Amino acid sequence: MLSKAKILLIYTGGTIGMKKDFATGALKAFNFSKLLQRIPELKLLDCEIETISFENPIDSSNMNPEKWVKLATIIEDNYTAFDGFVVLHGSDTMSYTASALSFMMEHLAKPIIFTGSQLPIGDLRTDAKENLITAIQIASLRENGQAVVQEVGLYFEYKLYRANRTTKINAEHFKAFTSPNYPFLIESGVHLKINSEALLPVSGKELRVHKNLDTNVIILKLFPGISEQLIDALVAIPNLKGIVLETYGAGNAPTDDWFLAVLQKAIQNGIHIINVTQCSGGSVRMGQYETSTALREIGVISGNDITTEAAITKLMFLLGQNESVAYFKEVFETSFRGEIQE
Repeated sequence: MLSKAKILLIYTGGTIGMKKDFATGALKAFNFSKLLQRIPELKLLDCEIETISFENPIDSSNMNPEKWVKLATIIEDNYTAFDGFVVLHGSDTMSYTASALSFMMEHLAKPIIFTGSQLPIGDLRTDAKENLITAIQIASLRENGQAVVQEVGLYFEYKLYRANRTTKINAEHFKAFTSPNYPFLIESGVHLKINSEALLPVSGKELRVHKNLDTNVIILKLFPGISEQLIDALVAIPNLKGIVLETYGAGNAPTDDWFLAVLQKAIQNGIHIINVTQCSGGSVRMGQYETSTALREIGVISGNDITTEAAITKLMFLLGQNESVAYFKEVFETSFRGEIQE
């Protein structure tokens, strides 16, 4: 008989870990070790749950790569002792953190499920309980002694998505996240519907945790009327190594001589430029239109159907690995953790 799955619940901050002070109406953090008291339903789950919290839980707007490393280290230190991990995180930057962790944790054989909520646990209409309970259930799923999910996922409003395929789309609705270019991994209804074909294949190798991230990167969103002076100033930032360029449609950009000249000079100076679409779904197809052919010719890297969140974190990750400039384009356009369609 299999023993109960052991799940480590990691609280980084965010709405889900707060309760309302009914006297003032303000939200305040509660002692997360007393979680079972706040959600007695957790006792009904067929698993053992332990909790750990950042010493100083943060609003997700204050999340940064240093804290991503801290989170990865907590998981690494507890990896052999637990069967799965659930990370409670503010929703605003959850897709960035979850994407980063997917690249940092290589050969993952256990689930790391991110979740959060739009309303705090103590609120009458909260989405926190369903998100948390189901995230723990998913992290506990095992088949033939192995975890069903062996990747970093993000669970919100009845669906588990591949973390590095997600983006936040709504600040008010419970359906706050979507995965525009990849199907859900698991859907929660009366039963958990597992989309087995969408899950990452089992690696079978030993976990490697990568903690070197290079933050000398920027995101540049194009808009009609963007000036030469602005782009000149951005590419001249000292030590800049990478740009995620959010272009129009299928990867299209202005064909003005000055624009292409600035980008070409930046690439010649060793700055990697990744072309991602501003659209909420779809893919970059450089060369499909004349307005993207020039980008391809000067050496801009295609982001294909990657999200901006995954693109910027993958860029930090690859730069942190000191990837060869000569092979950087080929490496970036290769799928590492299912973040991009090859």
